[in-house]
Amino acid sequence: MTDVQVTIAGTGSYLPGDPIDNDRLEKLVGTLPAEVLDGIQVRRRHWMIDPVDGAHLTSNSRMAEAAARRALAHAGIEPEEVDLIVLSTASPEFHLPTAASYVQEHLGLERCALIEVRAGCVGAVQALDIAFRQLADGTHRTAVVIGAEAISPLLAPMFLGRDPDAVRMRDRLTLFNFGDGAAAVVLRGGSDTGTHRYGYVNACLGGHRAPGMRVIGGGTDIPLHEQRNRKRLIDIALDANGVAEYGPRVFVTALRELLDRSGLRLEQIGACVLPEGNAEYFTREFADAGLSEADFALLQTLVVENLADVGATGSPAVLLALDDGLRGGRVRPGENVMLLAIEASRYVYAGLALRWPETVGK
Repeated sequence: MTDVQVTIAGTGSYLPGDPIDNDRLEKLVGTLPAEVLDGIQVRRRHWMIDPVDGAHLTSNSRMAEAAARRALAHAGIEPEEVDLIVLSTASPEFHLPTAASYVQEHLGLERCALIEVRAGCVGAVQALDIAFRQLADGTHRTAVVIGAEAISPLLAPMFLGRDPDAVRMRDRLTLFNFGDGAAAVVLRGGSDTGTHRYGYVNACLGGHRAPGMRVIGGGTDIPLHEQRNRKRLIDIALDANGVAEYGPRVFVTALRELLDRSGLRLEQIGACVLPEGNAEYFTREFADAGLSEADFALLQTLVVENLADVGATGSPAVLLALDDGLRGGRVRPGENVMLLAIEASRYVYAGLALRWPETVGK
């Protein structure tokens, strides 16, 4: 078995419904202090539910399909050419079958290899690495890597049917933070001019720490008949203080390891694509985490993210920022690009460094 060249052929994204700005959300769930809103820096988000009555307007796998079709169209590749789908999500329609199998169905593919990663922000980077490896060794030829998240159905019970003034402040913080969506990247094996890939890193630093975020309910942590006694069937528990304290240390560790693994210096990077790299609650502790003032200043010029426009979206976050950065000219041909994500759930990080192709898309 010989290694083959792998290239990024196209990107695409999908955001459901109309954007919900902070003024509209405030009328539904109550207000957040101005300094808190400034800290999280989310101005609008998209939800797959109707925010008035909670009705589902689409689904996780349909959003994933839409993003995949846009990425395939950008690449000039027909869906029937896809022989590998790698999907990351923490919010599928069902525990089984996998959401990836529904994407396969929606794309009209009778036969396709499927891999599903259960993760949040780091999942799409992990999925890209898996796809790169399987195309490079010739196992498959055309892969669609997708991050998709349907978080709003978990948020609806926090505010539906309630007086906005009665919604708890910690729930409002969650409600203002999160958004839904999907994004995809098409990879092609056998290209004469492959995407140069420098290195990949992945680790969990939370083995001795409490989780920064948990999605509770619907699992097997306690008997199902006991779960019915919980205040909510499904709930999101976010340790905002813990994430603000420890998240930057995880990020700096990931950044240093990726630079070391890739053999690159920060000055050689053209773009650093992050899930939420400019959020003040996330960046304010970088200096204490060991990032020099000069490197911090340089990093701010390299960051590509769109948190303000889409919210914290979990699995699609890095790919949404990548697609937005590519179309906005912030990810440029021939430059070294880092895709770097940390995930609060158990303080996981994943990073991929590569040279962006000279041409992406047909």
